[in-house]
Amino acid sequence: MQNFTYQNTTKIVFGKGKEEDVGEYTAKHGSKVLLHYGGGSIKKYGTYDKVIESLEAAGVEYVELGGVEPNPKLSLVQEGIELAKEESVDFILAVGGGSVIDSAKAIAVGYFYDGDVWDFYYGDAEITEALPVGVVLTIPAAGSESSTSSVVTKLDGMYKRSIDSKLIRPKFAIMNPEITFTLPNYQTACGAVDIMAHIMERYFTNTDNVEYTDRLSEASLKTIINNTPKVLENNEDYAARAEIMWVGSNAHNGLLGTGREEDWSSHGMEHELSGIYDVAHGAGLAVVFPAWMNYVYQHDLERFAQFAHRVWDVDPDFKDLEWTARQGIKKTKEFFSQIGMPVTLKELDIPAKRLEEMAEKATENGPIGSFVELDTEDVLTIYNNALE
Repeated sequence: MQNFTYQNTTKIVFGKGKEEDVGEYTAKHGSKVLLHYGGGSIKKYGTYDKVIESLEAAGVEYVELGGVEPNPKLSLVQEGIELAKEESVDFILAVGGGSVIDSAKAIAVGYFYDGDVWDFYYGDAEITEALPVGVVLTIPAAGSESSTSSVVTKLDGMYKRSIDSKLIRPKFAIMNPEITFTLPNYQTACGAVDIMAHIMERYFTNTDNVEYTDRLSEASLKTIINNTPKVLENNEDYAARAEIMWVGSNAHNGLLGTGREEDWSSHGMEHELSGIYDVAHGAGLAVVFPAWMNYVYQHDLERFAQFAHRVWDVDPDFKDLEWTARQGIKKTKEFFSQIGMPVTLKELDIPAKRLEEMAEKATENGPIGSFVELDTEDVLTIYNNALE
C-alpha cells in the first residue's frame, strides 16, 4: 500500500425531503448565490420550487443560470463566470447531476481568474482560489457531489478535459433518492455504468497489498449490480435508489483510491467519444471499458480472475486463470447490455473514420493509464476492437 492523505470535507445530507433544508446549509457559506441547473426537469418535478422556497426562507439572495447540457459546455461556463462577477455572488448552488456540478465548479474556479477558464482544463494555469460550491443531487452517477474533479467540453476543437483540486470539493451535498424516481431508465443505467467505471478505474491497479480497498470496491460493485435491475423494474424503489446514490458518492470521493495507483485510461478514451459525438458519458464507458479489459487483462491475470470471482461469482479455474479472467470481462459486458447500455461503437453510431483522430487527442500529452500505459497505437487498437 502507498502512503496517502485523505480528507473528505463535503457534508453529506442524505434522505427524504432533505432538499427542503438547502437554504439552511447555503446560508452558512454565502448570502448571494448563483443557482445553477440544467433543463426543465427540476421545475417539472418540483425540486426547483422547493429549493427557491428554502433559499428565500433562509434569507439567501439568488440569481439563476440554467441550460446546462450533458457533457457541460465551456460557453455556458463562461457565461456563468460573467454573471457571477456582475452579481457579486459568494456561493454557487448546483441543482442537478454531474454535468451541472462540473459546470458549477468550473464557474467557481473562473470567478477569480482574469484569463480564460479553459487554461485550467488544458493545464496552462494552476487553481489557487475558487468560490464555494454546494449541491442538491438529482442524478447519481458522476460522484461530482463530493469529488475534487470537474470535466468540461470545449466545442472549438471538440475537446473534453478535466481539472482536479481540493478547492472545488463541494461544501455540502444534499442527496434525496426520491428526486431520482423520475429519471428515465436510460439515464439511470448510464449512471450505474459511470459509478462502476469510477470504481474499476481504481480497482485495476499495480499496487500490492490493498486488500481493504479491494474489498470495499468489490462490495460497491456488487451493490450496483444488485440494485440497478431493481430500479429499472420499479423506478420508485427507494431502498434500491438509496443504495445506488450512496455508492455513487463513495465511488468518486477518493476513498476507494487511497493507498493505491489508479488508472483512468478508459475515462480518457471515453472523453474523446463524448467530446466529439456528445454521447452520454456512461454509455461511452459501457463501450470502452470492456474493450480496454480485453486488451490489458493478461497484464495481471490474478487480479482479473479475482474480479471475476469476487464481483461476478465466477467459480475460479485455478489451472486456467485466463479463462476465469475472461469470464469476468464477459459478465461485465453482458451486464451493461442487460441494463440497456450499448457495448459497441456501432450501437452509438460512431464510425471508424475519426478513430485515429480520437486516439491522437487522447494521447496528445503522452501515454495514458498506469495499469498498462497506452500509446496512440494502443488506444486506436482498443477503439477498433470496440467497433462491433
